[in-house]
This record gives sequence, structure tokens and C-alpha cells, in this order.
Amino acid sequence: MDIALFSPSSLFADPDDSSSEEQHESETPQSYAERTHRFPGMDLIIREFSFHQLNANLLWPGTFAFAEWLVQHRTWIEGRRIIELGSGTGALAIFLQKSFSLDITTSDYDDLEIEENIAHNCKINGITPVLPHIRHSWGDTFPVGEPHWDLVIASDILLYVKQYQKLITSLCSLLKNYKPTDDRTDVKETSQKGSHVRFPRPAFLMSWRRRIRKEDESLFFNGCADAGLEVEHISSRVYCIKPRD
Repeated sequence: MDIALFSPSSLFADPDDSSSEEQHESETPQSYAERTHRFPGMDLIIREFSFHQLNANLLWPGTFAFAEWLVQHRTWIEGRRIIELGSGTGALAIFLQKSFSLDITTSDYDDLEIEENIAHNCKINGITPVLPHIRHSWGDTFPVGEPHWDLVIASDILLYVKQYQKLITSLCSLLKNYKPTDDRTDVKETSQKGSHVRFPRPAFLMSWRRRIRKEDESLFFNGCADAGLEVEHISSRVYCIKPRD
């Protein structure tokens, strides 16, 4: 698998917690590569940036693992209004819409190239009209004041250590300002240990497969707790985060 490129000073934690943010500007016109990726039950053609300064260029392993997990727990997502954070190429959202005809919105950094590439990937995989998309940089005021999505999803986004607090700010905005549009109840599922897990509305369902330090994981989860969010470990590297009752 190709290796994605990062700006270390803008993404990863450093000893003095410097706030310096470097911006990498591409010196050549944007180029792309279309690749066929195998998802559960289907192949998707995904156009990927050869390089993107915001790292929206490649599919991470966690995308495929999360897709498989969601298929196995489809009752958790069917009938939900979903927004995906850090959509990148849009592959996971495209897969979920094609598999379950979900009401799903993509979202990523406020960047026109990302939005246009997701739209392109929707079209070449037969999704027209394309999925709605929201350009939102974590930590900025969310453009929808009363979010109606009862499920927020993301995969492999905990790599960006310096962005944790901004991510938590955006999660709080989506979860705490949620305005239900119907009276649907929570879903009960059986966990791997046999106990019943109540999957609430709204909730953030997150998975990752990228290796990160335990202290970085704790930094994120402690930050969620400090912000009034409750974290529940659902299964291997899958977590449910919701507003604290």
C-alpha cells in the first residue's frame, strides 16, 4: 500500500507542544490515480490524489476493517442519518450508501479539491446525485447550527494528535447541538461478550487500525471526558462516544 505523506509539525505531538503549523503547497498541478478497491460484496473505483497536503489522498486499512464491521452490525446504521468526518476520498460513505441506501453526508477539511474528488468518486460508482458534502475544518464553527445527523462516523482519524482538541470541539458541536427530527428509539445490540449495548442517538462511532501511542489514545479519550462526552469500548478498536447523561 502507498505511504501517505504528512506535515509532522502540523499533525503530530512534539516535546514542546509547539503550535507551529506548516502548510505544504504543491509545486506541480494535481495528479490522480484511479484504483479498484475491494469492499465487502463489491468493488469500488476510487480516484485518489497522487499527493494532497491535507492527506486526503489515500485509503487507510481502517476504512476496509470498519466497512466489514459495519456490515456485521448493520442494524446500528440502518435508518440513521449519518455524517462522516474525515471522508477523504469518500470511499466509505460511497460503500455504505450503495450497500444500505443510507442517508449519508461526507465531510472533510474546508478544501474544494477534496469536495470535487468525492463528487467524482460518487459519479464513477453510480451515485447520482452525488452525496451531500460539508466543508468543515475541525474546531471551526460548524456550518449547520442545528445538526440533524444522529450518527457521526470516522475511521483512522486519531493519527492527527495536534488536532485532537479541534476534533473534540467539532464532535461536541455535532452531538450536543443535535436536533432530532423524529421519535425513533435507541438500538440494542449484543456485544462480543454477550451483553446488550444500547446504541444511542446521537452518537459518534469510530474505528481505527493505524498504530498510535497509548498516551496519544489517552489524550483523546481524556479530552472527550473533559468535554462532557462518554466513551464506550464496543469491540476491538471500535468506540462509541456520546454526550454524557
